[in-house]
Amino acid sequence: MKPFTLLYFILSVVLYLVALPLLVYLSFKQKYKESIPARFFLFNNPRFKSGNGVWFHVCSLGEARALKPILELLNDYEIKITTITHTGQAEARRYDAEVRYLPYEMFLPFWAKKQDILIVLEAEFWFMLFSVMRAKGTRIILLNARISEKSAKKYLQFAWFYEKLLSNVEVIYAQSEADKNRFIALGAKNIEVIGNIKLAGKISKTKDYKKPNVELIVAGSTHEGEEESVLKSFVEYRKQSDAKLAVVPRHPERFEAVYELMKKYAAKSSLTLSRFSQDKEFKADIVLVDVMGELNNIYAISDVVILGGAFRKDVGGHNPLEPAHFGCKIITGKHFFHQKELFRYVHHVQFVEPDEIHKALMASKELPPSMVEEKIDLKPVVERIIKNPNLPL
Repeated sequence: MKPFTLLYFILSVVLYLVALPLLVYLSFKQKYKESIPARFFLFNNPRFKSGNGVWFHVCSLGEARALKPILELLNDYEIKITTITHTGQAEARRYDAEVRYLPYEMFLPFWAKKQDILIVLEAEFWFMLFSVMRAKGTRIILLNARISEKSAKKYLQFAWFYEKLLSNVEVIYAQSEADKNRFIALGAKNIEVIGNIKLAGKISKTKDYKKPNVELIVAGSTHEGEEESVLKSFVEYRKQSDAKLAVVPRHPERFEAVYELMKKYAAKSSLTLSRFSQDKEFKADIVLVDVMGELNNIYAISDVVILGGAFRKDVGGHNPLEPAHFGCKIITGKHFFHQKELFRYVHHVQFVEPDEIHKALMASKELPPSMVEEKIDLKPVVERIIKNPNLPL
C-alpha cells in the first residue's frame, strides 16, 4: 500500500471509530435499517462470489435505472452491482446480477475482489475503491461522469487529492464539455464527452390506469418542504380550475409524514383525500402515491408534472426525461444543478420559485407539452470499453 493510501486508510478507521455511536443509532432508522448495517458492519453483505466480470458502482435509484440499456448490451458478461442507497439497491436487484452495498472505505482492501472492469457512474469518487481496485489490476472507467458547478468549487480546493484519485482511472466518459473542463482542472486525463447516458434509456409504463375526467397534476419525486409549497399552490389553483393532485414523495420513509400534511390541507380546503395503495382510480381530489415504481405509469395519464428536487437548494433536481416522454407539461424549481445536462434536451419547461407554482399552473394552460429532443447510442461506447482494453481516444 502506498504511503498516502495507507494514511488515508488509517484516517478512515479513525473516522469510523468516532462515528460508530451515530452509525449504531442511525441503523435503527427506517431509511437506513438495511444500508447502514450492510455498508458499515458488512451485515448480509458478503464479497462477490467470483473475481472476474464487470462491476458497476452506482449511488441511488436514478443511476441504477440508467444501467438498463448498458446491461442489455452485456448479456454475455458476469455482472456485479454495488449501490449506496436502499432505493438504488432495490432497483439494482431487478437485474440479473450479483448486487451488494458498497462497504465503507476501510473495508474495501479486504472485501473487494479483482474484476475485469469497474465502471463507476456519475460522481461516485471513492479514493479507497479506486486505489484498491487499480492495485488489484482492475480497469476503472468513469461513465456518465459529472461534476456540478457547485461541487467544482469545493473539489478545486483539494485538486491535489482528486488528481491522485483520478490517476487510477483509465478513461472518463463525461456528460458535457463543462464537465470535461472541470475534470481537466482537477488533473484528469483521457476524457471524452458522450452526453448523458440517461438519454439512451427506454422509458415505458408497466401498467395502464384510467385517466381522471379532469386535469391530473402530479408532484413527482418531492422532498421535505416541497409538498407544502405544492399543496398551497394546488388549493389556490382549485379555486379557478377543476383538477386532481397526486403527490409522489421521493423517499418511502416519508409517506406517513406527507400523508399527515395532506390531511391538514384536505381538511381546511374541503378536499377529499386518498392513498394510492388503497384506491388506484384517482377518485379523490388529492392522492398520496404511497407505493414505489409507479411514477411512469402515473406520468402516462398526467397533464402537468411538478418535478421535485429543485425547489430546495441542496438536492439538485430530478430526471425530467420521464415526464417529458409522456408529453406532460413540466414545472420545476431553479436548483436543478445535478440535472442541467438533461434539461438541455427537454423543451417547454417552467423553472420557478416555490411561491410561483400557482402562477406556473395557470400559465401551463397556454403552453405546449414538454418534449425530448435527442437520444444517444450507447453501443459504440460499450464496445470500446469491453473490446478495446487499451482504447485510444
